[in-house]
Amino acid sequence: ALADVVGAAAGIHYLGLDLVSASSVATGLGMSRGEHGVVPIPAPAVLELLIGVPVHTGGVPHELCTPTGAAILAATVSRWGDMPAMVVERVGVGAGGRDLAELPNVLRLVVGEQDRAESSVTPATVIEANVDDLDPRLWPTVIEALMAAGASDAWLTPIQMKKGRPAVTVSVLCGDDRTPALRDLLFRHTSTIGVREHAVSKRALDREIVTVSLAPGVEVRVKVARIGEDRVNAVPEYDDVVAAAAVLGVPAKSVLAHAAALAAGMPDSARA
Repeated sequence: ALADVVGAAAGIHYLGLDLVSASSVATGLGMSRGEHGVVPIPAPAVLELLIGVPVHTGGVPHELCTPTGAAILAATVSRWGDMPAMVVERVGVGAGGRDLAELPNVLRLVVGEQDRAESSVTPATVIEANVDDLDPRLWPTVIEALMAAGASDAWLTPIQMKKGRPAVTVSVLCGDDRTPALRDLLFRHTSTIGVREHAVSKRALDREIVTVSLAPGVEVRVKVARIGEDRVNAVPEYDDVVAAAAVLGVPAKSVLAHAAALAAGMPDSARA
């Protein structure tokens, strides 16, 4: 087990991998005998380690995923599913010691450069609820709680419900891994007793944070978005803008425009 864990960690470090993606895990099926007697396949430890991971039996009456293998996958894989679009650079294949009649007992590793057009597309979930009986003064704290809990975005949409009641739809955009926590937060922080969820694809531009100086000791962070090498947007962080405006004694809109202009004219070598 030590050799497996250390070898996997050393290999990922040696290859310089930025992202590890894996297909759904084949666990095998049937029963296995170990130190604790007869246990079902997949073993309890395997299932515990693979909570939240897509799995399937593989249709083979043997143990196909050990607890050590499950631990390595759970600790290193950040994306599950089909092979991502990439330019293949190297391929490695390792064979296990057991010869199975049903399928080759091999593990394949494909290393490549991810397709830039596809790298910005990530799966996400939108959670929504219609609410007509919550004190409107509470909504700012609800949105703040959602963002603090890992939502990518959260917003309110005015609607009119049955019987002519004015209401709002609260919507939350989040990664799939944050869906359970944010669903629970909606139930706890609002009066809704039901939510709906649907899967979406999120596409985002490459972005970076640069810092511009408006005066000695007065700095504003600016989020710069790109398509390839072209800058297409520069948005100053509004909290920094408000703080800088207070220090300089000028309107916030002046600081906003000045910071955006400075970031737009900043050469790439000056990025911070």
